[in-house]
Amino acid sequence: MPYKYTTIFKWISISIDYTLLNFSLSIGLLLSNPAYFDSGVPDQYKLNCLLCNLIWFYCANLVELYQNVLSREAVPTLKATVLALAMYFLGLLALKVSLQHLALSFEFVWLSSFLFGFLILSGKVTFLFIRKTKRHLLINYKKVVIIGAGKAGKRIRDYINKTPHLGYKVEGFFDDTEDRNANHEVLGTIDQCFLYAKAFGVSEIFYTLPSTDYSSVDALMQEADKHMIRFRLVPEVNYLFEKELFIDLYGPLPILTHRLEPLEDRANRLVKRAFDLFISSIVVVLVLSWLVPLMAIIIKMESRGPVFFRQLRSGRYNKPFYCFKFRSMTVNNESDNMQATKGDARVTKVGAFIRKTSIDELPQFFNVLRGDMSVIGPRPHMIKHTEDYSAVIDEYMVRHYLTPGISGWAQVNGFRGETKDTESMQKRVKADIWYLENWSLLLDLKIVFLTIWKAIRGDQNAY
Repeated sequence: MPYKYTTIFKWISISIDYTLLNFSLSIGLLLSNPAYFDSGVPDQYKLNCLLCNLIWFYCANLVELYQNVLSREAVPTLKATVLALAMYFLGLLALKVSLQHLALSFEFVWLSSFLFGFLILSGKVTFLFIRKTKRHLLINYKKVVIIGAGKAGKRIRDYINKTPHLGYKVEGFFDDTEDRNANHEVLGTIDQCFLYAKAFGVSEIFYTLPSTDYSSVDALMQEADKHMIRFRLVPEVNYLFEKELFIDLYGPLPILTHRLEPLEDRANRLVKRAFDLFISSIVVVLVLSWLVPLMAIIIKMESRGPVFFRQLRSGRYNKPFYCFKFRSMTVNNESDNMQATKGDARVTKVGAFIRKTSIDELPQFFNVLRGDMSVIGPRPHMIKHTEDYSAVIDEYMVRHYLTPGISGWAQVNGFRGETKDTESMQKRVKADIWYLENWSLLLDLKIVFLTIWKAIRGDQNAY
């Protein structure tokens, strides 16, 4: 990356953060123990503060907080900072609980962590604002030219122009088929490219023409090497160019894919499963342990039938499983084919309440413990709906790459309940695929909080 001061700013950032950390530790220590203002800080606390520094060092390195401090975008920078802070705070709490002899009070942990979080986030926001306004002073811009003024070449030009931190300045195009008089961005023919590059100090060339003439491409690459100009070959994938593509290497072979899936990483799957087990265990022990007997009495008093409603639904990789709910309808023969509608006569009085408040969904935490479902993920659909919608919505089955969830990104964005038409289902599928491509633990936590908020406030689509 063509930044002039990358290493310097990395160490400046590290120095500032550790200064803020130790300042926060000192203030937290003095506020939690005012007597130390007169007597001084004991050596044991000094050693414990050193341990806090080591915990922050581990957490910051785990999220690569100090990598690419000048080129990393604002949102990923703030996400990494928040994640490091969360792990740091949980690490301190774990130490305090597991090692009782450590001279760290809960008051000290809360005060120092809160102050450090406030200071470091304020510092990052300030730095990102200054970086945005002064970025041109930090970058050595390189002059580049593009061979090929077609669709691919213009896309590369547009991307470079709207992404200034790449450090490139596009001088123009070279193309044998484009008219220079009609397109003033065309600087000449391909043969004239290297004469221009030498005369005007061009550092890199992007080749965007179809690469079927391998001998011509190889000759251009050799010519670029002679003049010490870096040559970038853009693969001919115009038939897929409407989608963002990602590249991976299988040995010497470049492999292109149009979708990244964070949960394909085993470590991410373990984190998500641990989160599922933690949340579902709390709900089962603290809520369902007393709610199930209570709901059993209430449901049985109003209508005949089982307490739980079991329905076969589509799971991960379209593997069917039985989804549990508190029964909210009278027993009927249409439950596996027809969704609940507004004013549905099948819904009981108790059922209307538990559906409105989403209490009917709580038994699905048993599904989470079994591994059939996740706390957060695409909602599992009836088998019939999967068969019907997969025939009319192109990317419908993509959502089944994930373990289905009790709540999901689609649900907190208003796409829950009855799907009256194909367009409604398309919006739900689009939201599910966005979640698939953008999963993170922080996103799951956000969806949990939004789900609780919607349950408290009431959802107009819940009936």
